Amino acid sequence: MIDGFIAIYIFMLAAFTGYEVISRVPVILHTPLMSGSNFVHGIVLVGAMYALFHASSTLEQVIGFIGVVLAAGNAVGGYVVTERMLEMFKSSGQKKPAGGHHS
Repeated sequence: MIDGFIAIYIFMLAAFTGYEVISRVPVILHTPLMSGSNFVHGIVLVGAMYALFHASSTLEQVIGFIGVVLAAGNAVGGYVVTERMLEMFKSSGQKKPAGGHHS
């Protein structure tokens, strides 16, 4: 098992690296990267479910459940945002009718 200080150190390094990488991405690449990052959100959800499955104490179960809920919300939200962004690239003749009903 990873010692607490090592885990905090790894978390801080990951946060700093993520911030530096994302801050240098050109605006035009945000849409394709958002779409691609949905895969990562799915992996985070699987990891949270794994942690919840192996939780032994009530505190671990609560933290695991919160992790699953947040990861699921992140994954679903990523797909919703990607779908909305892709709708902006369609011409007006290709858009779905209002209300989602087909004629």
